[in-house]
Amino acid sequence: MPRSRALVAGAALSALLALPVGATARPAVPSATTAKKKAVITMSGSTSVAPLAAKLARGYVKRYPRRAQFKLAQGGSDIGVADVGAGRVSIGNSSRDPKPTDPGGLVFNKIARDAICITTNPDNRLADLSTQQVQDIFSGKVVDWKDVAGATTTGSIDLVVRTNASGTQDAFQKLFMGTTKVATSASQKASNGLVAQAIKSDKNAVGYLSLSFVDGLNAAAFKGVACTLRDAKSGQYEGSRNFWMVTRGAATGAVKRFISWVEHARKASRIIATQWVPLKG
Repeated sequence: MPRSRALVAGAALSALLALPVGATARPAVPSATTAKKKAVITMSGSTSVAPLAAKLARGYVKRYPRRAQFKLAQGGSDIGVADVGAGRVSIGNSSRDPKPTDPGGLVFNKIARDAICITTNPDNRLADLSTQQVQDIFSGKVVDWKDVAGATTTGSIDLVVRTNASGTQDAFQKLFMGTTKVATSASQKASNGLVAQAIKSDKNAVGYLSLSFVDGLNAAAFKGVACTLRDAKSGQYEGSRNFWMVTRGAATGAVKRFISWVEHARKASRIIATQWVPLKG
């Protein structure tokens, strides 16, 4: 399966830089002048957690410029969990909860909550969806927008979903679909960004996205509650899930210091609160 990879390293920590498809997450090699001063923290996994992880890494390096440098790779939550379980990275970023099939000895460190939005093209200003409507649409029971109350377009419904490695897919199934299965005809995408692109280019498309990816698209309310940061923070929006930083055993050393900062520092909480739901404060 193609893996979307990205890199964040050193004190500059600007934009994420794309790595070749299929690249593996390998520890960044510090220069001779920084080897004794900076630990290298490698992360891989969720494309939903990646934007937050990058912002937190930048904030940490700004606060503690001599402590650590970071390398961030994406690929999906299952990739991150597998990578950290095999010792390939320091932290596996996951946007889905632990599974019984995960490698043994992993510790899931909760860092935030995030809203998943049912999203349509701006030409289809769908205002609100019930649980039954979501399940009918994504299972393929309803196949034309003319049969969906509130839709402002007609024609075949083009489903855009995530791959099985995605934590967003796992959370969507639990929060919105229950035991109802997503139609096998749905187009599967490997990242939030690819889902957003597909919906922007197709007026009949519908998918689900992490809240931080819905700019320029139409995010429908769910059960009468808007998919907004405000409603996610209040707990009224029911389509919210956890973000995790997963470690192989209890975190130690530089990784422990970073995760502790993410969990407890006011600065980290302020970073999280810009687009996600902090666990406190």
